[in-house]
Amino acid sequence: MTLSPAFDPDRRRLLVAGAALALPGAAFAQREGVQVGPRSTFESLVPAAQIEAEAARGYRDMVAQARAAHRLASPEHVQLRRLVMISTRLRPFAGMWNERAIGWQWEVNLINSPQVNAFCMPGGKIAFYWGILARLQLTDDEVAMVMGHEMTHALREHGRSQIGKQVATQGTIALLAGLFGWGNASRTAANVGGRLLTLKYSRDDETEADLIGLELAARAGYDPRSALSLWRKMEAASRGAPPAFLSDHPSNPDRLRTIAANIPRVQGLFERAPKPDQRFGPPQAA
Repeated sequence: MTLSPAFDPDRRRLLVAGAALALPGAAFAQREGVQVGPRSTFESLVPAAQIEAEAARGYRDMVAQARAAHRLASPEHVQLRRLVMISTRLRPFAGMWNERAIGWQWEVNLINSPQVNAFCMPGGKIAFYWGILARLQLTDDEVAMVMGHEMTHALREHGRSQIGKQVATQGTIALLAGLFGWGNASRTAANVGGRLLTLKYSRDDETEADLIGLELAARAGYDPRSALSLWRKMEAASRGAPPAFLSDHPSNPDRLRTIAANIPRVQGLFERAPKPDQRFGPPQAA
């Protein structure tokens, strides 16, 4: 579900400008790094622990299916080791944006599929598809930007907020009971874990993920300027048949400008951050 662009105009201006604006009833302390608005009030309608549990169940099902189809990378696979290393560098900064993330059981998997796609589900369940690494020939810095972006969707609980909005707009808590199978089993609706894999994020969510992901990666020692090269690659890949990633992460004319405007806000963080001891690079092009 996509929020109307008019739903929260103050938050939109804050995100796009990347400036510390004072909204009614909210104060933003000056800090080094990006500035974003408050989290959605809709998330309070859905228990975080339940969303994370359902996400973990959906993730386990996806991994099991990939394993059965011989599409799951082994722990020794060099590209999976690359993803794990990058995630390990980003994760220490996750708690700055969501205290629950400190206790998450993070997982990273690589799926052997040509899809240009990646995601992070609530609770820190990360998956990359071979296609996004190979087709776009992503550098380690660009992978960090993708991963930081996806982690942000989980850290800022965008999926939880969207499901909360569905509950609010349909005007009934019975929907929530059905979503999670609470009460009468006959009222159980589609598995929430699976639904979390197919949610479409709003433009505000996407901008927030771009900005916070930029900061996460910079703090982890990855060059924030690589966010620009990443999205240029995405735009080039969208010509013809758009990759799956762009169906969930729509491009818009302001994206590169917004990212470029916020790079100076995280440049100092990057320059002071310890840099990775090891570099992997993309898979060899076929």
